[in-house]
Formats: sequence, structure tokens, C-alpha cells
Amino acid sequence: MQTARESMKSAAEALEQLEFAQRSFTVARFKRVVIAAAIIAFYLFAGYLVQFDLGRLAAGLPKLGHWLAGAWPPTIAELPIFIWRTAETIAMAAIGSTLAVLMAFPLAVLASRNITPFPRLYYPARWFLNALRGIDSFVFALLFVAAVGLGPFAGMLGISFHTSGTAAKFFADQIESSNLGPFDAIRATGAGRTTALAFALVPDLLPLMLSTSLFWWEFNVRASTVLGVVGAGGIGQELKNSMDLLDFARLFTIIGVILIAVTAIDWLSGWLRRRLV
Repeated sequence: MQTARESMKSAAEALEQLEFAQRSFTVARFKRVVIAAAIIAFYLFAGYLVQFDLGRLAAGLPKLGHWLAGAWPPTIAELPIFIWRTAETIAMAAIGSTLAVLMAFPLAVLASRNITPFPRLYYPARWFLNALRGIDSFVFALLFVAAVGLGPFAGMLGISFHTSGTAAKFFADQIESSNLGPFDAIRATGAGRTTALAFALVPDLLPLMLSTSLFWWEFNVRASTVLGVVGAGGIGQELKNSMDLLDFARLFTIIGVILIAVTAIDWLSGWLRRRLV
């Protein structure tokens, strides 16, 4: 009987302590409140900066509906031109991505702490990759249009420089987390660093590198559709012309061609990835 009474008393005391802890303003609870308030404040300020206004969206939707109605039926009179411009876009992405991967691997070696031949260049190499990644291909294309003139060549250069930084960062991170046992074993035989890289590290990373290269080709096909806005060629140039003229039937056809091309590239890339990786 005494034991049951003591158990009930202990339970009552535990419940009272729990209620007190819930009522008390602990440090952990204060931190959670501060974090929640900071997140809410951030999104409120971000909404102010982007001028978030559902009323404007509601007022603009009828205009969008009117434009979509005017886009039907799509015009196909210039379809051969659109296909040719789309081929330019795909070529820009393919060559730009290939050059980017070729530039990325030596940059990745310099930016890998565990295998770089020049340890003092590790941080400068990382900073250089950050600069390449931080400048969008659109900005690079704009710079190269001023340097080499209008056309897809400028767009290809813009794609290659931006993508090389991103791909090199990805390769460097993979190298730093990879198993260097085979690499060290080949180096122990007296082989040079290049030989060890070619026969030990590259075969191990090759499937991942191929998969990454295919991904960047897919991405750059989509991204390069807007490079024509700055005169870098491709289907983006026709897209901009249609928007400037408010020719929505022509614009609808261009968007349809882009969607078909991107879907085909995605399917082809997936098929190649299954065969190569």
C-alpha cells in the first residue's frame, strides 16, 4: 500500500516537473524562437525585395491567357529556320561542355588537396574555380560577344568557361574523397604523377566523369536557349525577336521546338549513361 502511494507521489512530482519545464522559457526554446523569427523575417524581407504581389499576378493572368489564345495556331512557315537555330544551340552546348570537361580535369588536379603537385596553388585554384562558377554563362557570353563578335562561337565560349569551373569543383571533390591506394602504389614503383593519374585515378573516376559530362550537356542545352538574347546565336535569338515583336504564334512554335529538342537530348543522354556508366 505504501509502495503504491509512493509511486503515485513520484508520478505526480514528475508530472509537475514536466509541466514546469514546459512553462519555463529555457535556452533551447529561446534559440528555437529566435531561429523561427529570423527565418520569418528573412522571407518577409525577401518578399519585399522581389515585390511579391498576388494582386498583380491576378491582374496579369488574363493578359497571359489572351497571349496564349493569340498563339494558336502556331506558325510553321519558319520551321526550318527554327530547327537550324536549335541545332546551333545543341552544337554550342556539346562543344562547350566538351571543352569544359577537358579544361576541368587539370584544374581539378590543382584544386585537390591530396594529389595537387603544387600545394601552394591549392587555395588559388579553388578561388579561381569559384570565380568561374560564380560568373554565369550568360555573362561570359555577353563578354565574349564584345570580344569575338555576335554568333554561336561566343555562346560556346561562355558555356565552356562557366561549366569548366563547376565541373572542376565537382571532380576535385570526388578526387579528394576517392581511394588513393592504387595511385600511391603506382607512384611507389617510380612512375610519374601523370602515369599514376592515367592508370590509377582516371579509370576509377571515369564513370562518374562521363555521367557528369552528360549531365552538363543536358543542362547547357537548356541554359543556352537564352544566350541568343545577348547575340550569342542559337534559338534564343529567334526567341528574343518573337518577344520583341509580340509575335506569340511564332513564339509558341519556337517553344515547342525547344521542348522537343530538350526531351530528345534528355532521352539520348539517359540512354548513353546506361551504356557507358
